[in-house]
Amino acid sequence: MASISRMETPQLRVLRLLNRADVATTLVKWLGRIRTLDGTIVAPTSAKAWDSGLLQWIEFTKLNGVSIQGNGIINGRGQQWWTYSDTDDDENDDTQYDVEFERMPQVKPTALRFYGSFNVVVAGITIVNSSQCHLKFDSCQGVMVHDVTISSPENSLNTDGIHLQNSKDVSIHHTNLACGDDCVSIQTGCSNINIHNVNCGPGHGISIGGLGRDNTKACVSNVTVRDVNMFRTMTGVRIKTWQGGLGLVQDVRFSNIQVSEVQTPIIIDQFYCDERTCSNQTSAVAVSGVQYENIRGTFTIKPVHFACSDSSPCSGITLTGVQLRPVQISHYRLNNPFCWQAFGELYTPTVPPIACLHLGKPAGNNLQSYHDLC
Repeated sequence: MASISRMETPQLRVLRLLNRADVATTLVKWLGRIRTLDGTIVAPTSAKAWDSGLLQWIEFTKLNGVSIQGNGIINGRGQQWWTYSDTDDDENDDTQYDVEFERMPQVKPTALRFYGSFNVVVAGITIVNSSQCHLKFDSCQGVMVHDVTISSPENSLNTDGIHLQNSKDVSIHHTNLACGDDCVSIQTGCSNINIHNVNCGPGHGISIGGLGRDNTKACVSNVTVRDVNMFRTMTGVRIKTWQGGLGLVQDVRFSNIQVSEVQTPIIIDQFYCDERTCSNQTSAVAVSGVQYENIRGTFTIKPVHFACSDSSPCSGITLTGVQLRPVQISHYRLNNPFCWQAFGELYTPTVPPIACLHLGKPAGNNLQSYHDLC
């Protein structure tokens, strides 16, 4: 297998390819044989190189047994999309930078994407400053990500660390994720997801969703997130769904999560909306069978937020060993735990007490099986 080294001429070839307009396709054809990445792949900053925009920068499609590993770096140089000026330059240079920024296409590429592939391994590499998502798996089965570092500033918009969609049998472990959006985003069609021994922060935590946007069906099952450290993230472990959706999130376990200065460590939000206004709708993606075990640490706004649908209440929520204490920060207003149409069991006393959780099952709520709904 070929490899890229900091001292080898192949890296210079890659850099030349990266400055051409056909950046994605040419690079991927050449990278298709690479097993070890030990150098640095740098994205172009010229708007001309991106043409009208690309959804993916580096993409691997319909492969079996592909492995990308090593100590190398993929640098998306997303600053060209995030900012309008470079404070290190003088005024004239800033003006030129602004002009160049305005020419950048509105479509921002994911740095590294795998589509329709089996038995994928990504190990050891670093991905930094992607303009959008850093690492994405779509319609893949048998994925292993470990010892990977992903990093971008906390104010870089929509820069998810790892994004999963329609993918099964995924393991992510011993990985460091710091970004401007979800450290890990788990979307519809995902099942058998195992995330453990991960550091997350800054970022928006580890999220399932948002699911069911534009009245679509969304199904996620058998997700385990355990032995995770979160530092100064917006949320901790979160499930978020749009009103009007259909489907089910079922069998989710969040265990041994250490949070430090996290705004809201535990969230289920069936009224998720990232637009100015969202219309009220009756149907919802159902949420059932969510376990919270040993979620401990400090929060800065609210310990728990369970906002569930009237028509499809959350059921089977269980809490064991939840201990969340406030951090007194002057510009934050602390709130008590919040619950709406959330049903389940408290197996041990919680700190603070979550008295708003309805014990037992919702009356008259006959939740259909995953097979029936999905």
